Amino acid sequence: MSVTETPPLLEIGGLRRPVIGPVSLDVAAGECVCISGPSGAGKSQLLRAIADLDPHEGEVRLAGTPADSVAPQEWRRQVGLLPPESSWWLTLVAGHFHDGSFLPLAEAGLAQDILQRPVARLSSGEKQRLALLRLLANEPRVLLLDEPTANLDPENTLRIEAVIAAYRKDHRAAVLWVSHDRRQVERVCDRHFETISGTLQPRDAEPAT
Repeated sequence: MSVTETPPLLEIGGLRRPVIGPVSLDVAAGECVCISGPSGAGKSQLLRAIADLDPHEGEVRLAGTPADSVAPQEWRRQVGLLPPESSWWLTLVAGHFHDGSFLPLAEAGLAQDILQRPVARLSSGEKQRLALLRLLANEPRVLLLDEPTANLDPENTLRIEAVIAAYRKDHRAAVLWVSHDRRQVERVCDRHFETISGTLQPRDAEPAT
């Protein structure tokens, strides 16, 4: 996908957290940028700062509007973070979704009756897929994905990659995707950065072998 000449949807300027930064990066509407690097290098810190969940230095803008001029709840709806482990606060799955929301359950490899199941009976992979669908149901303009397929087998990993690709295309969403999987990075990204000494260094997505 070519994003040349496309103005940035997400603008990150001088963002700094204890382990990572300063980071400056623009992501266009419809673009997927992957970030990889060793554990503890600050990738999750970076996503949480962009979502305005943790204190940080620097500025983040969405379509030119700075985060500090938007109500926090609205910012996090538009700039949606999928953490490695999501919270579930009600007994049944259905309680975590808006009534009438379209959910691509089959596309995610989930049974249609899963919404009626207790959360406690879900596998880690089912929870991870449902957490993504819950995020997408809010129709965010930016997706911050922190290892969204870490608990999935290869078949369901490809399904979720397809769900995210369809959402990105249909909504022209900007995507920041943290992944340790080099094959996945090669499949999904437009640009690839690696965390090195607290900075983001551009990398080509090398063909998987």
